[in-house]
Amino acid sequence: MRDASFAFLQNLLEAPSPSGYEQPAQRVFRAYIAPFARVSTDVMGNVFGAIEGIGEERPRVMLVGHSDEIGFQVKYLDDNGFLHFGAIGGVDPHLTPGQRVHVHGSKGVVPGVIGKKPIHLMETKERDTVVKLDAQYIDIGAASRKEAETLVRVGDPVTFAVGLEKLHGDRVTSRGFDDKAGSFVVAEVLRQVAALSAKLPVDLFGVSSVQEEVGLRGGTTSSYTVNPDIGICVEVDFSTDQPDVDKKHNGEVGIGKGPILPRGANINPVLFELLADTAARENIPVQFTGIPRATGTDANVMQISRGGVATALVKIPLRYMHTPVEVLSLADLENAVRLIVATLARITDKQTFIPS
Repeated sequence: MRDASFAFLQNLLEAPSPSGYEQPAQRVFRAYIAPFARVSTDVMGNVFGAIEGIGEERPRVMLVGHSDEIGFQVKYLDDNGFLHFGAIGGVDPHLTPGQRVHVHGSKGVVPGVIGKKPIHLMETKERDTVVKLDAQYIDIGAASRKEAETLVRVGDPVTFAVGLEKLHGDRVTSRGFDDKAGSFVVAEVLRQVAALSAKLPVDLFGVSSVQEEVGLRGGTTSSYTVNPDIGICVEVDFSTDQPDVDKKHNGEVGIGKGPILPRGANINPVLFELLADTAARENIPVQFTGIPRATGTDANVMQISRGGVATALVKIPLRYMHTPVEVLSLADLENAVRLIVATLARITDKQTFIPS
């Protein structure tokens, strides 16, 4: 991966963006795509990058990846200065005790820790019980509510205090790959399309959407705004190449083996075949899964927007989803970009995607 793209990925991941609080990450996205796309932002906070194509009656193609990540929100400050919080998105309460966090207040980042009773003081039953999130708390070092209120206030978002780190080979770990990996791919597709020697026969709209983790909200409104004929959602998916994941749930897929192309009710069969055929032509490794019902992604709401959209999913294999240590392969990101750019070059007529 080129250095500028990796730096963009790192900046995007490390910018805080729990659902409803995405703008620090969206500012990174906007700044990156501004040199090569027409940029706009809607009232929800979705960011759009548009590149016009060439030709008569060009199909409108929308790419979308969501910028929001799971996190927490401060709900109550107690008399001793501890912060009580709720989850934003699907947070696993097994993982939170003992974690370092950042509270993103109006005066800047306030470091804290999610405290836990020492194991020495626990009864046997307590050791075997998961502590519910509403029984956990954040310690920022404040000695009283008054002192805490000088630093944070109710409603402030909170993220895990980790960023991007390289592992062995091309594997990397970070919080927030779900789904800033998708926003990254969307931005890189825009960059590469803008650099092509000839314009594509489509009008391309790359969207970094918001509030996916709390109900596909930004995907719903941005699909309505763009009104695409064709849509590709870029998401992450469960990698099954770790010891404790059952392949019967999600098929046999692994990181470093290429992006995943799902099939099912949410996927336009013609667009799926175009993606699969393009991968074969371009010698791009891909993996396949089956999703027999609506997906829990922006592809779901995109497909049924207005009069319907020919929709597909390109997914990045991911280990340890919704943890502070998600792991993926940089090659999978690059191959997803290659696949989408090559597929866009083969789209000429929106009528092609009407099933027959």
